[in-house]
Amino acid sequence: MRPYKIEDSSPIESDIMGSVKAGFPSPAEDVREKLDLAKLLVRHSASTFFFRIDGVSMVDADMDEGDIIIVDRALEPYDGCKAVCFIDGEYTVKKVEIGTTGIILRPCNDHNTKYRPIPVSPDDDFMVWGVVTYVIKKA
Repeated sequence: MRPYKIEDSSPIESDIMGSVKAGFPSPAEDVREKLDLAKLLVRHSASTFFFRIDGVSMVDADMDEGDIIIVDRALEPYDGCKAVCFIDGEYTVKKVEIGTTGIILRPCNDHNTKYRPIPVSPDDDFMVWGVVTYVIKKA
């Protein structure tokens, strides 16, 4: 898993052609505005990274193989967040469950029983590396 760093100096800009109805069709509008994807998707540029998803343990969290996730290290992990975690020498993305008895890293793939929850023990070398803020889907 190799992170890609966000660079402040190079905005990712494109034109927005206007809005498009997801219900009934409407006449096209000639309204355009500039969209800076970095400003839209990144709150803390110094602590935000891109990762490409490798594997299928998170498909029920809409993280499919080949998708890109945006991960912010400045955010505090919370119960139910999806996060990149480091445990015993390896990185993984999982749903983080924080309970009174400890932390469980839960895969989100109900169709494949080979992915089991990972209970975090006090003896584990563990940290939540960063919280997932967005998923960019492959079309």
